Amino acid sequence: MQRIAVFVSGGGTNLQALLDAQKNNMISHGRIVLVLASNAKAYAIQRAMDNGIESVVVFRKAYGTQDEYDKAIVACMKEHDIDVIVLAGFLSILGKPVIDAYEDKILNIHPSLIPSFCGKGFYGLKVHEEALKRGVKVTGATVHLVNEIPDGGKILKQKAVYVKEGDTPETLQRRVMEEAEWKLLPEAVAELCEKLEEDI
Repeated sequence: MQRIAVFVSGGGTNLQALLDAQKNNMISHGRIVLVLASNAKAYAIQRAMDNGIESVVVFRKAYGTQDEYDKAIVACMKEHDIDVIVLAGFLSILGKPVIDAYEDKILNIHPSLIPSFCGKGFYGLKVHEEALKRGVKVTGATVHLVNEIPDGGKILKQKAVYVKEGDTPETLQRRVMEEAEWKLLPEAVAELCEKLEEDI
């Protein structure tokens, strides 16, 4: 059974989708055992508590350099025997020490069809604002493996979502979550855990 850590920065709606999938036995080869937040006020911590899952807060600002921060994260993951990391609305960038320690075992969900509206600075509502500004007719979400290029890792899953007349960044964000993110992320986590179990 793969031990999963979910990294969050805010409300944790994708975390909730994963917890629901876990309850429904969708993630049969993995178990969420830790939630790591970059922000002590993240509502996702409450979601973890409500589900009896341990949470830790690791502040980027508490560390002088990116390298020190990354090493602290790796130490925390090792301490909890973590096998798989899932970035679910995590706003801090992970560096080489974490990526090397968990090569091909870190998933991220991004609220667009990569390579559109992705990379450094594209997160949260900004992605949807930009999509509407450009007038795209179709957007969506992407699950990808994490490498050293923000949103640059191998694409595992994508799902398209139509942009509707009169959409605001908020309505579009909600629809992309409901129609794409909350479906794709649990599927990708389940598939990665199953693959890793087979490789053991």
